[in-house]
Amino acid sequence: MAGSKQLEQTSKSIDSSAHMITTARVPADKPVRIAFSLSDSPDDASSENFPLAFPELDQQLQPLPPCHDSKESMQVYKQHCKIAEEYHEVKKEIALLEERKKELIARLEQVEKESMDAAQLAKEYAELTEENRTLKLAQTQCVEQLEKLRIQYQKRQGSS
Repeated sequence: MAGSKQLEQTSKSIDSSAHMITTARVPADKPVRIAFSLSDSPDDASSENFPLAFPELDQQLQPLPPCHDSKESMQVYKQHCKIAEEYHEVKKEIALLEERKKELIARLEQVEKESMDAAQLAKEYAELTEENRTLKLAQTQCVEQLEKLRIQYQKRQGSS
């Protein structure tokens, strides 16, 4: 029962230190290496056999080498490695999502530009349509006036 309580406390301390993780130091495109052994042989007890499992992680976030005599220590180490791997996967996903966000923002800007262009074209079309209507009305009035002038001219020619 004490081992389970210590594991729970370790998990809580890992969770509480999670807010200190910085995203700028872990490249999302680097592969994750997990280096640990569950072998109970005494030759594996030295810390040199546990190189940095996640070279992209800050030193303070690296899984500590486990004590081979303690199954609980091995479990905590294994759990820490799993959390580090999940962290790396989340970093990769964040990088992909940020790239997708950039693409979507660029697309949105393009659509907004096209929308503004379409609105401008619609405005120009409305203005040209109104100008066309006005010009047709002026033409009709000019034709009518010309016809009246012809009639008046013909009346003068006929009376002279």
